[in-house]
Amino acid sequence: MIKIESKKTAAGWIGTGTMGLHMCRHIMEKGFKTAVYTRTKSKAQELIDKGALWAETPKELALISDVIFTMVGFPEDVRQVYMGTNGIFEGAKKGSILIDMTTTLPSLALEIYEKAQKKGIHAVDAPVSGGDVGARNAALSIMAGGDKEVIQNIMPLFETMGKKIVYQGGPGTGQHTKMCNQIMIAGTMIGMCESLLYGYRAGLDMEVMLSSISGGAAACWALDNLAPRILNHEFDTGFFVEHFVKDMGIALQEADKMNISLPGLALVNQLYKSVVANKGKRLGTQALMLTLEKMSNLEFS
Repeated sequence: MIKIESKKTAAGWIGTGTMGLHMCRHIMEKGFKTAVYTRTKSKAQELIDKGALWAETPKELALISDVIFTMVGFPEDVRQVYMGTNGIFEGAKKGSILIDMTTTLPSLALEIYEKAQKKGIHAVDAPVSGGDVGARNAALSIMAGGDKEVIQNIMPLFETMGKKIVYQGGPGTGQHTKMCNQIMIAGTMIGMCESLLYGYRAGLDMEVMLSSISGGAAACWALDNLAPRILNHEFDTGFFVEHFVKDMGIALQEADKMNISLPGLALVNQLYKSVVANKGKRLGTQALMLTLEKMSNLEFS
């Protein structure tokens, strides 16, 4: 296994979207020589300007990298960058480490792990929580699944982008943990939005109300970070609705396999699908408020 050392380890990063851009930047700022690839080169230009090498394909990036991170959108994107033509597995060298930080199918994480093992490569699934704010501030929660010794080895890299890094267990457990996270967030989001609607209709001073409930049992990340965006009518930044719908779909699919019922999650999923139907798929998750406003005949925003 390649030992992780700043200024000696060559890192590769695939996916420079809302979160990936900042996560990669943190690695570069710690002195790691970094190559980048994303489908739209202009989205990586900021990193290239800071010294990142540009790779034309995931294969090309893998050929010059010791550790390869992926942070893309959907399970099909993960499969393509790893196992498609000119994918990571065509270029990754023996002993290299693959770290998928996308929220994706636990079964796909296991498939990548098993394929990597056959090639003498190490694979880790390490989805994150904390949204664009956590990515920007290097304050993400990282849920890691795979071989423990591999994860211990890459801790210096995780520590550049996260504040809470927890080893969950074998391959796929990082993804299952992220599903628990998303199920919890789904319930939190509808509770937060309905609370704001109620307070607004009751004629409360919203800032004063939030200052009270955010210090009690209702305290949560969403109240601190997303409620202010709603009050400021900011819906075009944050974790995209289409990605949250994807995550909830995965959780419901996995729950069905385990023969458990998650009616609360199913309800929130349907509400978010309404946001998508109203052209809100690229809005932040706080845009759930827009659908609930319509249901309440209330123009909060």
